[in-house]
Amino acid sequence: MSRVLLNRVMLLICAAGLLLPFGCLAEASAKPPETENPKANLFEKRQALYNQMSAATGIPWYRLAAVDQYERTITKARPKTRKQLGESIGVFVTETAWAGELNPDVQDEIPASIRWFSGLGIDGDGDGLAQRTNDADLLFAVANHLMHFGPAEDDFAIGVWQYYHNTRAVQRIRQFSRLYAAFGRLELFDHAFPVPVKSNYSYRSTWGSRRSWGGYRIHEGTDIFAGYGVPVRSTCYGVVEIKGWNPFGGWRIGIRDLNNIYHYYAHLSGYDKTIQAGSIVTPGQTIGWVGSSGYGKPGTQGKFPPHLHYGVYRDIGLLEWSFDPYPLLRQWEIQDRRKLNKR
Repeated sequence: MSRVLLNRVMLLICAAGLLLPFGCLAEASAKPPETENPKANLFEKRQALYNQMSAATGIPWYRLAAVDQYERTITKARPKTRKQLGESIGVFVTETAWAGELNPDVQDEIPASIRWFSGLGIDGDGDGLAQRTNDADLLFAVANHLMHFGPAEDDFAIGVWQYYHNTRAVQRIRQFSRLYAAFGRLELFDHAFPVPVKSNYSYRSTWGSRRSWGGYRIHEGTDIFAGYGVPVRSTCYGVVEIKGWNPFGGWRIGIRDLNNIYHYYAHLSGYDKTIQAGSIVTPGQTIGWVGSSGYGKPGTQGKFPPHLHYGVYRDIGLLEWSFDPYPLLRQWEIQDRRKLNKR
């Protein structure tokens, strides 16, 4: 048999799926690989499920997305007591809550018996089972609870409170819902360095250093030294949670992002006039200017060189804890410099 004829036979065998010799591997490897973005695909998968559940329950997709994202952030903050149950959905439900507190079978997947024991488990994809590890079932379990409270924003807040019995959870989920509704998409995780990288500034890791004004404490942030009036920018997509005077931080702003991280900007000389508590901000948006306010009564200035104190706090459900922002700042600084160089 000639070599040309042999190659044709081998290709026919490969195409028929009967054999995968080295020749087939070589042929396959010659084809250009399809480039995929796993993160984008994950967002698309979640969005499709939110839309499906929204159509079935009448709950806007962005409210379902907000609950799911909140659950995901709590799991990330408390990995020892919670784990990811679904493939792409972050909702977490304990075995007891899913099956019902008095259910003798904590791994029950039969919707009728779960309902008998007042469990949260429900069949969300029509396969006849209520599986605690199924994305559709997990999301529909929460949606099924919320849909009984009505369509208004206040009704939604009441439903969330009845589910979590935690006012912090209600606040976070409403903030997340506003962000998703405002931008109409899930990919809201870009970041920016808190001052323009083309400005004159300096900083180093100062988290954990001792502070004495107002009592001994640790420094919960990184100081970025810059001149008066240098713009201070939002590092994230978020909602302004608080704005005003703080004896330690002077004129300060606190912003909550979708990772349930609170971004704290202190010692400002002033605020952008468009920024108020409840405002939605984007990465790189000016929120104020570098100053030296703080360490005293409202209006106290000049007790230290002008700088921005930037801190980050992670919400773990009932309280928040500070962590070192320096690695994040270095990452965002590098990203902004690369963007600037491409212009």
